[in-house]
Amino acid sequence: MQSRVVASEEGKSKGLSLGSLRLFVVFVALCVVFSLISIYTLKHFGIENVVTTMSSSFQPCVEEHAGLEQWIKPPSNLIHNMTDEELLWRASLVPKIKNYPFQRVPKIAFMFLTKGPLPLAPLWERFLKGHESLFTVYIHPLPSYQAQFPSSSVFYKRQIPSQIAEWGRMSMCDAERRLLANALLDISNEWFILLSESCIPLYKFSLVYHYLMKSKYSYVGAFDDPGPYGRGRYNPNMAPLVNITKWRKGSQWFEVNRKLAVNIVEDTTFYPKFEQYCRPACYVDEHYFPTMLTIQAGSALANRSITWVDWSRGGAHPATFGRSDITKEFFDRVHGGQKCKYNDRNSTLCVLFARKFAPSTLEPLLDMVNSKVLDF
Repeated sequence: MQSRVVASEEGKSKGLSLGSLRLFVVFVALCVVFSLISIYTLKHFGIENVVTTMSSSFQPCVEEHAGLEQWIKPPSNLIHNMTDEELLWRASLVPKIKNYPFQRVPKIAFMFLTKGPLPLAPLWERFLKGHESLFTVYIHPLPSYQAQFPSSSVFYKRQIPSQIAEWGRMSMCDAERRLLANALLDISNEWFILLSESCIPLYKFSLVYHYLMKSKYSYVGAFDDPGPYGRGRYNPNMAPLVNITKWRKGSQWFEVNRKLAVNIVEDTTFYPKFEQYCRPACYVDEHYFPTMLTIQAGSALANRSITWVDWSRGGAHPATFGRSDITKEFFDRVHGGQKCKYNDRNSTLCVLFARKFAPSTLEPLLDMVNSKVLDF
């Protein structure tokens, strides 16, 4: 009985060994066939083609940077989908090294806060002509308005994403900060001029450019008005962040350098206080920037605007000038008879722009240019 079991196990062992041998032979045969096919493929198609085909699908883990140009080149298209929060954050990024590692030509950003059309655009075209490398233009109209300027115009495709701005409310300051933030995206912009559709330049571009570039101060009207339209609008709930002794009033039409422009767009401290506690009859566009900048950078302000207006007719708004007002005598009055400080020295050149001019003034204003009363 035991011998039968042993014999049976020996038979199984021989059967398994024979089966394993057969499988090994088949495996070797397949390897030989695969090797022959591979040799044939390499011989006829070349190893370079195979390697190239394999490597072409490889994608590097780290994207290579294009260099400095991508950081200093201004946006080619002003239309973007950033929210205000994203835009202000992006615009507040500031280089820590003051010296630029490239040849930077400082420019003036002319920022037009408008309801819609720019009826005096031809006058600005004359003023800006020939100085394209020294300025940029930005337009913030009502969201429903789409400008139709010819491709040859300095205003062509210069409209930024906008929102409704209401006079005397925080949405007006939001629009101004939106203009500043978009202009700050161009690293070459050094001065930022807030204008309306009723503003005009008073002197030639070269004079305006050098006046601003050589200025030690930014031009923001900021004064202490003890009356009902100044301190009378102060809300004690703004203390201690804003004390009444630092409460200021001024025109919304400002001219600021890049440093102060960044101060304005990066503010998250004063903004909530003014939004909550400065509402009509506290007109926030007359108080927010003058007060905030007085507290944060008072020594950098000239405490005056260089945009001329006429309040002599009384009322809540300055005078609006029509066609019949545009005479040589009118501009003699605007140009002369003023005294101010420029870089801490006495000066009679105190204003560079003026408002408010109705659309009907365009033709006589161009006549003033042709007759050199307006020299540009």
